[in-house]
Amino acid sequence: MAKGNKPGHRRFGNIRKLPSGRYQASYIAPDGQRRYAPETFARKSDAERWLTLTEAQIYSGEWVDPERGKVKLGDYATKWIEQRPGLRPRTVELYAWLLKRYIDPHLGGVSLGKLSTSMIREWRTALLDSGVSATMAAKAYRLLRAVLMTAVDEDKILTRNPGRVHRA
Repeated sequence: MAKGNKPGHRRFGNIRKLPSGRYQASYIAPDGQRRYAPETFARKSDAERWLTLTEAQIYSGEWVDPERGKVKLGDYATKWIEQRPGLRPRTVELYAWLLKRYIDPHLGGVSLGKLSTSMIREWRTALLDSGVSATMAAKAYRLLRAVLMTAVDEDKILTRNPGRVHRA
């Protein structure tokens, strides 16, 4: 127990036992808002472990606001294209077309925080299986990967890029 804490009080976050017998973990985020774990836990030790990992993310600067991850990929990518400095008009047209034709129908409605590497791999496989050329699938994948890199590096919406499909 950390020095100065009252007995039975945690240094970071709170855990409460719900009427169902499960445990709910919460903490005050860097933005001052109370955040709750995305799920409840069967054991108190699991809730404590989740809080410890969350605290480590905050102190290391890797914490990502879970609310920001709720933005849909299609909306984020559209803004990404609009706000990209220095793109030539033909490039903007190509990106908008790739987004509309290949990315939006499959992944546009998915929240950024819900995207996974396996989901993107399945999307790419579905494109190729539906007759999309390898070249066009690669262009769409590169656009998607670039959009997601911005979500990771600049906007800090994701902790890592799910667009990591080997040899895509």
